[in-house]
Amino acid sequence: MAEEVRITLEKYGEAEFTEKKSVFYGYASPVKDEEEAIEFINTIKKKHGDARHNVYAYMVGQNIARYSDAGEPQGTAGIPVLDVIRKSGFTDAVIVVARYFGGILLGAGGLVRAYSTAAKMAVDEAKIVTYSTYRQFDLLLNYTDHGKITMLLSNADPINDGIDYAENVKLSLALPIDKFDDFKEKVLEITAGRAVFVDNGTRFDKQ
Repeated sequence: MAEEVRITLEKYGEAEFTEKKSVFYGYASPVKDEEEAIEFINTIKKKHGDARHNVYAYMVGQNIARYSDAGEPQGTAGIPVLDVIRKSGFTDAVIVVARYFGGILLGAGGLVRAYSTAAKMAVDEAKIVTYSTYRQFDLLLNYTDHGKITMLLSNADPINDGIDYAENVKLSLALPIDKFDDFKEKVLEITAGRAVFVDNGTRFDKQ
């Protein structure tokens, strides 16, 4: 059965945070796989090659979770950043926080708070979003039947990927997977079984 929802980040986001003269640059991004997460981390490390620390954490799916304290005391940086991902409930994402040391020690508690804050700020910029599984399909109708289901289409409010008017009407549509069977049943009832559904698989789309 297809996965029904995926909670991740909508886009790339970045933020800057200063704590006792130490400057923290947070970066967050959605990723498709671990390879893309590592590539993003390396890009930020290159951008901040002169930073004292480039801390990161990422999750891919529910089973892959990685982090690095990047030279900070154990447990004060990488895990707090990873916790931002876990506690916010999203996955398929990476966060990197670059720190420029300002000469004042923050202590373990201060580091945890600072890295968490920079990570959360970047996530707020990237925005957490929920994607649902949509069934993609072509709906083939004669012109009379197309007119008959206009109200049904309006109520179902599918994503319209295109309309082709030729000998018949071909609607390229997408519906949340849990609404598809009911929609199909109603269309076939209204058209007395004349409508033709062509399955085009599934995709994730924003709710």
